[in-house]
Amino acid sequence: MLLYALTGFAAGVISGLGIGGGALLIPALIFLFDKSQQAAQGINLIYFIPTAIIAVITHAKKGNIQKQGMFKLILFGLIGASCGAALALWMEPTALRRIFGFFLLGMGVIEIFKKGDKHDRSNGTNSLREHEDALQNG
Repeated sequence: MLLYALTGFAAGVISGLGIGGGALLIPALIFLFDKSQQAAQGINLIYFIPTAIIAVITHAKKGNIQKQGMFKLILFGLIGASCGAALALWMEPTALRRIFGFFLLGMGVIEIFKKGDKHDRSNGTNSLREHEDALQNG
């Protein structure tokens, strides 16, 4: 039970940071709890709903959510999620695990070699809206 609690907490912290708790939760479910790749991804999707709601509320309070284009992203994200879920259920677990591993590896390599993000903030306490206002006002 303690291992579940620690795994859930750690994945929640990573989700709240906006990194994606699935990057930790899915491998933990596979390697620590002996779940199949498809089961781990399904559990991750259910886990994501309440943690995402809390993260959205927190980020919305700080003004970090931009509404421009959001509904188009959501619409096409839902379509993509339907296609991806069907594909994941059709694929062999080993192939799906490899694709997930290569995706994580690729994202890690990109992050290691990426130069500074043009949206980095000089003061972590400013909201995105305050940062944009400061840029526009000189």
